[in-house]
Amino acid sequence: MRNSLPITYYLTSARSRNFCRRFASLIVAGILSVTLTVACRGTNQNLSSTPTSNQDCREVEHVMGKTCIPLDPQRVITLHPNPLANSLALGIQPIAAAFYRGVPVLDIIQETAPQIESVGDLSNPSIEKILLLEPDLIISYSSLENIYPQLSQIAPTVVLNLTFPYPSWKEQLAELAGILDNQSAYQQLMADYRQRIYKLQERLGDRPSDLNISVAGIASGIGVWTYGAKHPLGDILGDLGVSRPAIQQGDYFFYENISEEKLSVLDGDVLFLSTWDRDEDQLSKEKLRQKPLWQKLEVVRKNQVYFVGRYWHNSGHMLSVNAILDDLEHYLLD
Repeated sequence: MRNSLPITYYLTSARSRNFCRRFASLIVAGILSVTLTVACRGTNQNLSSTPTSNQDCREVEHVMGKTCIPLDPQRVITLHPNPLANSLALGIQPIAAAFYRGVPVLDIIQETAPQIESVGDLSNPSIEKILLLEPDLIISYSSLENIYPQLSQIAPTVVLNLTFPYPSWKEQLAELAGILDNQSAYQQLMADYRQRIYKLQERLGDRPSDLNISVAGIASGIGVWTYGAKHPLGDILGDLGVSRPAIQQGDYFFYENISEEKLSVLDGDVLFLSTWDRDEDQLSKEKLRQKPLWQKLEVVRKNQVYFVGRYWHNSGHMLSVNAILDDLEHYLLD
């Protein structure tokens, strides 16, 4: 997997690049100036730029208030991977997105949108890059509330509530479908999901309630952890009707820092171990497999451990949900 997405600038010479950079910097400075002026006047008005007529836009409510967004946005930028993936699932192709620094982009996103442009780090996207791309809609999230005034001067901006612990994947998909006014695609995605769950249950027969499925993750510098009921995986496995090890039934997202002495809490009929994509993460996985207490796990002795991708960990969107269902069908049935 490539460590970053292709970045394309359609500038033909060093002179034109320098000119565009200076020009963009001046505009960004102007936006900041306007923002500060409005703030000093004590106004609470929504700063989102909107089309000139209500016939050209649709008002939506979000974390920062109300914004009138285009009826058919063509140049969407998302600043969090979850709305990016959900947009793709809903049939919307964003032109750019922000990503996690130092972590490879998920395969399922890379394969669905191989040419999407990066506007920088998730926690610090480049306003200059966003400006140059001329979006007609920006989908931001709550941790970037501080730059909302600047973003809303570039294009109508919607801010999603993605504070930790995140809303369920179903809530995130439903909210974005409402913002993008694409209820038909949303209803189809949910109908397909319910049908896949039903078919998987049918093929498993009487097994689901007796099948104890454990899910854990490992990454360099973090160690080993497992997932609770509040994590999206808890929602998927709950819909499937399988049982979970006792420690994974708690009302939490993650149970972290599982020491070698406590590896027994991961035991089950089946164990899905999510490993991240960096070389050092793969090394951590191999070290774990050499530990004596790992080799004593019943699930390891029965050869029922399946190593799956990071999409099990980053499972708060529809693309990951479908990839997880693919794995469940493959490993539990095939």
